[in-house]
Amino acid sequence: MLHTIGLIGVDGALYKAMEFTGDAIETLSMDGRFSICNMAIEAGAKSGIVGCDERTTSYLQGRPEGSRARTAGQVFASDPDAAYAEVVEIDAAAVPLTVARPHLPSNTAPAAQLADVRIDQVVIGSCTNGRLADLQQAAGVLRGRRVHPDVRLIILPGSQEVFLAASRDGTMQALVEAGAAFSTPTCGACLGGHMGVLAAGERAVATTNRNFVGRMGHPESEVYLANPYVAAASAIAGHVATPDMVAAAAAEG
Repeated sequence: MLHTIGLIGVDGALYKAMEFTGDAIETLSMDGRFSICNMAIEAGAKSGIVGCDERTTSYLQGRPEGSRARTAGQVFASDPDAAYAEVVEIDAAAVPLTVARPHLPSNTAPAAQLADVRIDQVVIGSCTNGRLADLQQAAGVLRGRRVHPDVRLIILPGSQEVFLAASRDGTMQALVEAGAAFSTPTCGACLGGHMGVLAAGERAVATTNRNFVGRMGHPESEVYLANPYVAAASAIAGHVATPDMVAAAAAEG
């Protein structure tokens, strides 16, 4: 989604609806779809939409409402011949691990090109990337490794349900053993309210949704937006990094 925002800009979908379709979206988990639709707002959109399909129906049935299984109710979909204000086609397989540099979500670059950016803090979680799958992705990178001694790693699960699930399946243990501080659900660090407020000159890699001036603390701090894989790898490396870069460094060392 950062790649998309980089293409169209933070006002590229101003007061419009962004509809996401295609093979990559159809195979994407509900967690991934939630993250994409959440970030549509950072392109100026009024809403982000992924059409209802079997994956949606299965997700709803797994989240009962009282004694009944949830349903999608009346399903609406775009007409096959619907006219769109703009159509942007992206080859998902060609999209690199992408980072948004300060101070806009549209100021994007491949993560692999930013290895010279030293960091002080990593935040993984929030409403954008705080679901169980996100924490599992981060744990997969961090398991058996340690957070860089100069980096603070803060984990913010998106809900108490995620918190409990992460505690049951070993995700929380892997993150804590790597050196992370695992929090109860909160928006604090994301908006510079509490827990991980950045000081002047500090830099953070965050899976949150915005990196405006002063977003996470001091106006002279910087926030780089990334996905959980890049965030976890950066926490290990002490600079913006990808899992491949971390693995290569370990093999050399």
